[in-house]
Amino acid sequence: MKILIAEDDGLVANDLARKVHGIGHHVAGMAETGLRAVEAARTLAPDLILLDVAMPGLDGITAAREILASRPVPIIMITAHGDPDLVGQAASAGVMGYLLKPVSATALRAGIQVALARFVELQTLARQVSGLTETLEVRKVVERAKGILMKRLQVSEAEAFRRLQRRAGTERRSLRDVAQAVWEADRYFEEIESDRG
Repeated sequence: MKILIAEDDGLVANDLARKVHGIGHHVAGMAETGLRAVEAARTLAPDLILLDVAMPGLDGITAAREILASRPVPIIMITAHGDPDLVGQAASAGVMGYLLKPVSATALRAGIQVALARFVELQTLARQVSGLTETLEVRKVVERAKGILMKRLQVSEAEAFRRLQRRAGTERRSLRDVAQAVWEADRYFEEIESDRG
Protein backbone atom coordinates (compact mmCIF):
# COMPACT_ATOMS: atom_id res chain seq x y z
CA MET A 1 0.00 0.00 0.00
CA LYS A 2 1.25 3.52 -0.86
CA ILE A 3 1.19 5.79 2.19
CA LEU A 4 1.74 9.54 2.24
CA ILE A 5 3.34 10.85 5.44
CA ALA A 6 2.57 14.48 6.27
CA GLU A 7 4.63 15.50 9.30
CA ASP A 8 6.63 18.69 9.86
CA ASP A 9 9.08 17.15 12.36
CA GLY A 10 11.75 15.37 10.28
CA LEU A 11 12.67 12.90 13.04
CA VAL A 12 9.05 11.87 13.58
CA ALA A 13 8.48 11.65 9.80
CA ASN A 14 11.52 9.40 9.33
CA ASP A 15 10.46 7.22 12.28
CA LEU A 16 6.98 6.84 10.74
CA ALA A 17 8.51 6.00 7.35
CA ARG A 18 10.67 3.31 8.96
CA LYS A 19 7.63 1.83 10.70
CA VAL A 20 5.53 1.99 7.53
CA HIS A 21 8.23 0.01 5.69
CA GLY A 22 8.56 -2.33 8.68
CA ILE A 23 4.90 -3.34 8.53
CA GLY A 24 5.10 -4.00 4.80
CA HIS A 25 3.90 -0.79 3.15
CA HIS A 26 5.52 1.71 0.79
CA VAL A 27 6.03 5.43 1.51
CA ALA A 28 4.58 7.26 -1.49
CA GLY A 29 5.94 10.61 -0.35
CA MET A 30 6.57 12.98 2.55
CA ALA A 31 5.14 16.45 3.14
CA GLU A 32 6.30 19.00 5.73
CA THR A 33 3.33 21.40 5.50
CA GLY A 34 -0.43 21.09 5.23
CA LEU A 35 -0.42 22.69 1.79
CA ARG A 36 2.23 20.26 0.53
CA ALA A 37 0.17 17.40 1.96
CA VAL A 38 -2.85 18.54 -0.10
CA GLU A 39 -0.69 18.81 -3.25
CA ALA A 40 1.00 15.43 -2.63
CA ALA A 41 -2.36 13.74 -2.05
CA ARG A 42 -3.49 15.05 -5.43
CA THR A 43 -0.36 14.19 -7.40
CA LEU A 44 0.74 10.94 -5.72
CA ALA A 45 -2.75 9.42 -5.21
CA PRO A 46 -1.77 7.52 -2.05
CA ASP A 47 -3.85 4.63 -0.69
CA LEU A 48 -3.71 6.12 2.83
CA ILE A 49 -2.43 9.30 4.47
CA LEU A 50 -0.78 9.74 7.87
CA LEU A 51 -1.37 13.40 8.69
CA ASP A 52 -0.05 15.43 11.62
CA VAL A 53 -2.61 17.75 13.21
CA ALA A 54 -0.21 20.65 13.94
CA MET A 55 1.21 21.46 10.50
CA PRO A 56 2.70 24.80 9.44
CA GLY A 57 0.48 27.06 7.35
CA LEU A 58 -2.49 24.78 6.85
CA ASP A 59 -3.35 22.67 9.89
CA GLY A 60 -3.92 18.93 9.49
CA ILE A 61 -7.69 19.02 9.94
CA THR A 62 -8.12 21.72 7.28
CA ALA A 63 -5.74 19.82 5.01
CA ALA A 64 -7.77 16.64 5.56
CA ARG A 65 -10.97 18.46 4.54
CA GLU A 66 -9.32 19.77 1.36
CA ILE A 67 -7.90 16.36 0.48
CA LEU A 68 -11.22 14.60 1.03
CA ALA A 69 -13.06 17.25 -1.00
CA SER A 70 -11.04 16.25 -4.07
CA ARG A 71 -11.06 12.46 -3.61
CA PRO A 72 -11.91 9.87 -0.97
CA VAL A 73 -8.89 8.40 0.79
CA PRO A 74 -8.46 7.02 4.32
CA ILE A 75 -6.67 9.53 6.56
CA ILE A 76 -5.21 8.85 9.99
CA MET A 77 -4.43 11.89 12.12
CA ILE A 78 -1.25 11.66 14.15
CA THR A 79 -0.80 14.06 17.04
CA ALA A 80 0.65 14.58 20.47
CA HIS A 81 -2.72 15.94 21.66
CA GLY A 82 -5.58 13.73 22.85
CA ASP A 83 -7.94 16.70 23.28
CA PRO A 84 -11.55 15.42 22.81
CA ASP A 85 -12.47 18.59 20.88
CA LEU A 86 -9.64 17.96 18.43
CA VAL A 87 -10.71 14.32 18.04
CA GLY A 88 -14.27 15.52 17.31
CA GLN A 89 -13.03 18.00 14.70
CA ALA A 90 -10.96 15.27 13.04
CA ALA A 91 -13.95 12.90 12.96
CA SER A 92 -16.24 15.57 11.50
CA ALA A 93 -13.61 16.27 8.81
CA GLY A 94 -13.95 12.65 7.67
CA VAL A 95 -10.76 11.24 9.19
CA MET A 96 -10.76 7.43 9.64
CA GLY A 97 -8.34 7.17 12.57
CA TYR A 98 -6.50 9.07 15.29
CA LEU A 99 -3.16 8.00 16.78
CA LEU A 100 -1.19 9.62 19.59
CA LYS A 101 2.57 10.21 19.35
CA PRO A 102 4.86 8.43 19.78
CA VAL A 103 3.27 5.86 17.46
CA SER A 104 4.44 2.29 17.88
CA ALA A 105 4.58 -0.12 14.93
CA THR A 106 1.84 -2.19 16.58
CA ALA A 107 -0.45 0.84 16.99
CA LEU A 108 0.30 1.95 13.42
CA ARG A 109 -0.53 -1.50 11.99
CA ALA A 110 -3.80 -1.64 13.98
CA GLY A 111 -4.68 1.96 13.09
CA ILE A 112 -4.15 1.29 9.40
CA GLN A 113 -6.29 -1.88 9.53
CA VAL A 114 -9.14 -0.09 11.30
CA ALA A 115 -8.96 2.96 9.00
CA LEU A 116 -9.01 0.78 5.88
CA ALA A 117 -11.91 -1.30 7.18
CA ARG A 118 -13.93 1.83 8.03
CA PHE A 119 -13.07 3.38 4.66
CA VAL A 120 -14.16 0.30 2.68
CA GLU A 121 -17.35 0.12 4.74
CA LEU A 122 -18.18 3.79 4.08
CA GLN A 123 -17.39 3.50 0.37
CA THR A 124 -19.64 0.44 0.09
CA LEU A 125 -22.41 2.29 1.90
CA ALA A 126 -22.00 5.31 -0.38
CA ARG A 127 -22.29 3.07 -3.47
CA GLN A 128 -25.38 1.38 -2.05
CA VAL A 129 -27.03 4.72 -1.28
CA SER A 130 -26.16 5.97 -4.76
CA GLY A 131 -27.59 2.80 -6.30
CA LEU A 132 -30.78 3.07 -4.26
CA THR A 133 -31.20 6.73 -5.18
CA GLU A 134 -30.76 5.88 -8.87
CA THR A 135 -33.26 3.00 -8.58
CA LEU A 136 -35.83 5.28 -6.95
CA GLU A 137 -35.34 7.93 -9.64
CA VAL A 138 -35.79 5.34 -12.42
CA ARG A 139 -38.89 3.98 -10.71
CA LYS A 140 -40.44 7.47 -10.45
CA VAL A 141 -39.86 8.18 -14.14
CA VAL A 142 -41.18 4.75 -15.21
CA GLU A 143 -44.28 5.06 -12.98
CA ARG A 144 -45.01 8.49 -14.44
CA ALA A 145 -44.62 7.15 -18.01
CA LYS A 146 -46.86 4.17 -17.26
CA GLY A 147 -49.53 6.54 -15.97
CA ILE A 148 -49.31 8.62 -19.15
CA LEU A 149 -49.63 5.57 -21.41
CA MET A 150 -52.53 4.17 -19.34
CA LYS A 151 -54.40 7.47 -19.65
CA ARG A 152 -53.65 8.25 -23.30
CA LEU A 153 -53.91 4.72 -24.74
CA GLN A 154 -56.51 3.37 -22.30
CA VAL A 155 -54.38 0.31 -21.48
CA SER A 156 -53.69 -1.57 -18.23
CA GLU A 157 -50.65 -0.87 -16.09
CA ALA A 158 -49.09 -4.19 -17.14
CA GLU A 159 -49.62 -3.37 -20.82
CA ALA A 160 -48.17 0.14 -20.38
CA PHE A 161 -45.06 -1.37 -18.78
CA ARG A 162 -44.75 -3.98 -21.57
CA ARG A 163 -44.89 -1.21 -24.16
CA LEU A 164 -42.13 0.72 -22.39
CA GLN A 165 -39.99 -2.42 -22.19
CA ARG A 166 -40.62 -3.29 -25.85
CA ARG A 167 -39.68 0.23 -26.97
CA ALA A 168 -36.52 0.16 -24.83
CA GLY A 169 -35.55 -3.18 -26.42
CA THR A 170 -36.20 -2.20 -30.03
CA GLU A 171 -34.46 1.17 -29.67
CA ARG A 172 -31.66 -0.28 -27.52
CA ARG A 173 -32.19 2.40 -24.92
CA SER A 174 -32.59 2.17 -21.17
CA LEU A 175 -36.06 1.92 -19.69
CA ARG A 176 -35.42 5.23 -17.95
CA ASP A 177 -34.59 7.00 -21.24
CA VAL A 178 -37.73 5.67 -22.93
CA ALA A 179 -39.90 6.61 -19.92
CA GLN A 180 -38.33 10.08 -19.87
CA ALA A 181 -39.09 10.49 -23.60
CA VAL A 182 -42.76 9.51 -23.01
CA TRP A 183 -43.00 12.06 -20.20
CA GLU A 184 -41.43 14.83 -22.31
CA ALA A 185 -43.70 14.01 -25.28
CA ASP A 186 -46.72 14.14 -22.98
CA ARG A 187 -45.69 17.57 -21.67
CA TYR A 188 -45.29 18.77 -25.27
CA PHE A 189 -48.77 17.54 -26.24
CA GLU A 190 -50.27 19.08 -23.09
CA GLU A 191 -48.77 22.44 -24.09
CA ILE A 192 -50.22 22.15 -27.59
CA GLU A 193 -53.63 21.19 -26.18
CA SER A 194 -53.62 24.08 -23.74
CA ASP A 195 -52.65 26.52 -26.53
CA ARG A 196 -55.64 25.31 -28.57
CA GLY A 197 -57.96 25.63 -25.60
